[in-house]
Amino acid sequence: MITVLIADDQELVRTGFRVILESEGDIEVVSEARNGHEAIRQAALVKPRVILMDIRMPELDGLAATEQILQQPDPPTIVVLTTFDQNEYIYRALRAGAAGFLLKDAPSSRLVAAVRAAATGDSLIEPSITQRLVERFAEPAAVPGTPDQLAQLTDRELDVLRLVARALSNAEIAEEMMIAETTVKTHVARILTKLAIRDRVQAVVLAYETGFVGRDT
Repeated sequence: MITVLIADDQELVRTGFRVILESEGDIEVVSEARNGHEAIRQAALVKPRVILMDIRMPELDGLAATEQILQQPDPPTIVVLTTFDQNEYIYRALRAGAAGFLLKDAPSSRLVAAVRAAATGDSLIEPSITQRLVERFAEPAAVPGTPDQLAQLTDRELDVLRLVARALSNAEIAEEMMIAETTVKTHVARILTKLAIRDRVQAVVLAYETGFVGRDT
């Protein structure tokens, strides 16, 4: 069972998400929070596997709450809830360690998919969000060669990282590279270990910040 904490200051949003998620047989909403302080307390108390975290909340926002929750022992995976006008917040959430992003007006199927992806470590990022991040923060073109930060990766792992940076799922990468999905998972795990980063979302950030992947890639 995938346990979920919903943190959002709007009761209607929380209720709607709860109804959608609990209609699935493998997901249980174990708690709700109206602000960042409540989210931190509930995360420590109920130990959910996944948190759906709104960015803008009273008293303490979702970014600060995300940073503090991820410092807890055995922290949950956090999926940030956002809207189209929050580019800067999205980037800060990436740096804080959020493992995925979901637009608040996304269809219910995307909500369920985001929770399941987060629970298995296969983060979900909306392609539209990735594109906006690339346009704002990436270099115009990738720098020739491999940046020093990525020098320890094998050629195969670099190929996987390029596709991760395009927000492809493990299944999509497997199809693109014509390899088994389990092999992709192994490559991704090795990439994260070698780069000493938490998840594939941070791998996306690093790929763009180092110039390994750029706008024209």
